[in-house]
Amino acid sequence: MSDSSPANTRLPRGERRTQLLHAARAVFVERGYHAAAMDEIAERAGVSKPVLYQHFPGKLELYVALVDEQADSLVRRVREAIESSEDNKTRVFNTLAAYFDFVDAEGEAFRLIFESDLRSEPAARDRVERAYRECTNVICENISASTGANRAQAELLAVGLAGAAELGARHWLEQRRNVPKREAVELLAALTWRGISNFPIQDS
Repeated sequence: MSDSSPANTRLPRGERRTQLLHAARAVFVERGYHAAAMDEIAERAGVSKPVLYQHFPGKLELYVALVDEQADSLVRRVREAIESSEDNKTRVFNTLAAYFDFVDAEGEAFRLIFESDLRSEPAARDRVERAYRECTNVICENISASTGANRAQAELLAVGLAGAAELGARHWLEQRRNVPKREAVELLAALTWRGISNFPIQDS
């Protein structure tokens, strides 16, 4: 494929990078990291391999960029959920909804975070762990500030809420959305709020 072909029309660097990431995401999701090939990613993007390598020196760097993209998306959704209201019950609901929206809106791309077949690679593992850590830290800070829970208690509650959100959202998607999304979030919110609400509100 020639770089002068219509598919390789010169794009601004940022737009080309977005195009390449979009194509790579589809290939990695379909095949997993180990079975994916740079040739196929370039073909899916409609560019030559040299163009792909101009932006990403190798398959690992491309995969890590995708993990970063998905991790940032999840953390942003959780942070916005916490900041969306001053009412803690609403915050719990919105946090759970953030996970459901993430697995629903991103198609199968959420697997890059939750089900990566490259967990043994430090570069990818570190980014996945960063996403978990940042999400639970956001939740933990809110619980600690809003209740009488100490830091250790707040961290445990945050991990429990994030875990319920992730596992619940993944199960819901695997079961082909057999419960309406809002109803699914409401069910989990009722379960988790009954536990968290037992902690007294901390006076500001």
